[in-house]
Amino acid sequence: MAETVRSGPALAVFAHPDDAEIASGGTLAKWCAAGREVHLLILTNGDRGSDDPDQDRAELAATRRSESEAAGRVLGLVGVRILGIHDGELENTTEVRAEVVRSIREIRPETVLSCDPTAWFFENRYYNHSDHRTAGVIALDSLFPGAGNPHFFDEHLGEGLGVWSVTDAWLGWTLEPNHHEDITGFLPAKLAALSEHRSQVAGEGIWFFEEWLPHEAAEAGQRIGVEHAESFRVLDLAQ
Repeated sequence: MAETVRSGPALAVFAHPDDAEIASGGTLAKWCAAGREVHLLILTNGDRGSDDPDQDRAELAATRRSESEAAGRVLGLVGVRILGIHDGELENTTEVRAEVVRSIREIRPETVLSCDPTAWFFENRYYNHSDHRTAGVIALDSLFPGAGNPHFFDEHLGEGLGVWSVTDAWLGWTLEPNHHEDITGFLPAKLAALSEHRSQVAGEGIWFFEEWLPHEAAEAGQRIGVEHAESFRVLDLAQ
């Protein structure tokens, strides 16, 4: 798929603090640098993102909020919003979709970016976290049927929030990409934003941060003849 040029607002919807940076940090930084108004909605508070049994979960959630806000400043995001759902307990409920639809109707984004809910198994090394998959389903169900239909969450209309139809959906962490976004020059911003998640990039996370992500970006870049890229399944919803 040829590179798509968008200029309107964008909303990224992901499950955990640091997901957006890992999956699409270069693309988000690129869009911000081009003058797009980019927002991030994180659906869980990340309070189980530690292997330390003595870690206080409320304290960790507060830490991860601060880290996400710092990472957002590095990327150039307009805003970062985090719901209070516990890590590992994300479900595709009417209440959660209402929050996503509210954000869509408030921000009125041209693009919504999330993760591909159909991606379960990555070779024989990893299977996708249920929160990741669920976040993708929630994002898509919030687009249709959802934000564009006045009979879904009609209480918003009484608050002055009109319906809104998104032009395109970008799904990262996909096994079936149809678009590779050139992020040449933006890998440092992606890694700098991820480094703000200090609670997550210690220990073995350093290897993931310093070696695997650059390798992945270089590999994706080779597919379109550039230095670095990020891969997505892009859905054109304006057809």
